[in-house]
Amino acid sequence: MIDISDRIRCKELFAKVTSPEEAASFIQPGMNVAASGFTPAGYPKAVPLALAERMKKEHFQINLWTGASVGAELDGELAKVNGLARRIPYQTNDLIRKAINNGSIHYSDLHLSHVAQMARNGFLGGKVDIAVIEACAITEEGHMIATTSMGNSASFVQSAKKVIVEINTSQPVELEGMHDVYTPLDPPRRGIIPITGVRDRIGTAFIPCGPDKICAIVPCDIPDGVRPFSTVDDNSRAMTEHLIRFFRQEVQAGRLPENLLPLQSGVGSVANAVISGLVSSDFQDLMVYTEVIQDGMLDLIDCGKLLFASGTALTPSPEGLNRLKSDIERYRKYIVLRPQEIANNPEVVRRLGLIAMNTAIEADIYGNVNSTHIMGSKMMNGIGGSGDFARNAYLTIFFSASTAKEGEISSVVPMCSHVDHTEHDIDIFITEQGVADLRGLSPKERARVMIENCAHPDYRPQLLDYLERAENKCGYAQTPHILNEALSWHVNFQEKGTMRFK
Repeated sequence: MIDISDRIRCKELFAKVTSPEEAASFIQPGMNVAASGFTPAGYPKAVPLALAERMKKEHFQINLWTGASVGAELDGELAKVNGLARRIPYQTNDLIRKAINNGSIHYSDLHLSHVAQMARNGFLGGKVDIAVIEACAITEEGHMIATTSMGNSASFVQSAKKVIVEINTSQPVELEGMHDVYTPLDPPRRGIIPITGVRDRIGTAFIPCGPDKICAIVPCDIPDGVRPFSTVDDNSRAMTEHLIRFFRQEVQAGRLPENLLPLQSGVGSVANAVISGLVSSDFQDLMVYTEVIQDGMLDLIDCGKLLFASGTALTPSPEGLNRLKSDIERYRKYIVLRPQEIANNPEVVRRLGLIAMNTAIEADIYGNVNSTHIMGSKMMNGIGGSGDFARNAYLTIFFSASTAKEGEISSVVPMCSHVDHTEHDIDIFITEQGVADLRGLSPKERARVMIENCAHPDYRPQLLDYLERAENKCGYAQTPHILNEALSWHVNFQEKGTMRFK
């Protein structure tokens, strides 16, 4: 067994060190199992692998709650053995996605800032039966030092009946001190969350627990299953150039300070490429208040342009993770990790005046955004935290390439097949074609700006033709549509392999 004695400072807990199999035996059919993890960072690995092996023999299911997406050792292995009845609140695993879309897993796609409070108050089908939390150490008092994510761990531990702790020796103990753990009181006792600046710390460096609640401690040495980012392509470079140009115009107009406002950036390759692009810009003294710390933010730290970053998870590429671990004493001076109900909290987002930057699957000509569904019915990943930020930011920006499937699909459509973010929440939309500034415009004005600035030239004539005919048919309607044609835009792709009208 892996030696973790130097990571357990509460000596009475040595007696609870056990195997993954023994720990997994505490998990019973039908339980609400809450796990640490936010993106493939800081999630338990050894216990879920043992649980999946047990499920092969006993054939039962659990309900799995996490912070956000997690790695294959948790989501993938439990999905392989049909071990999940319900999944909450976000996922990126191919096997789970297929199970959701064939109806074998019930999926609740939730705003990430809402999950902890909903879980504490029993909104999700009961409360937490058992929490499985990855830690890098346990304090003298029996509290946990988190690893590369905070997610919902603190709230899950608070409300769980029992807690299983995985001590992961692949996670450096130098992570201690990077976390700011604060769980707000629930209404009607909730007070103001006292964050007025990105660097503010308002909580503890550990997850409060205590030895009595811990039922098992499991050694683990499996690293986070982080993934490489896609190579920065011409579309991402063009979108970054448009963004930087837009920022300069806003500074010149007096709508942004010279060092901008705190930046929020979503998850994935496009978001990382956009942040990385700021390295070569002339902006200095940047602040970040976001969910995930990716390679681009490490790049900004390395070039001296980032003063501080607040997030809930460290999710770099494999190369970025090695870079982080090899120089963690330096990087920890620039980073704090908070629970996601604080990192994504609308109160704090509004107070700090964030610039929210997220990606879309498609947007319609009136500025509504779909970030979750294909053809209106097939779930991709989920809304994640984008809604938390989009509704409350000082500036809300969405990005997408203007086409998908090698140009066969327009990402700008007459009507979104599914709407996650309404026209009321979107200020700016950016594709490689240009920037649509939608602020203060009527729907018909927005439509022309979207078509002219963001749609691919191959699709502009069809979109403009649709808009003009809708206006003629609907007269002075606020948001003119020809519903059967708006829907046929999607149906024609499904039947013909193209998004063009017949």
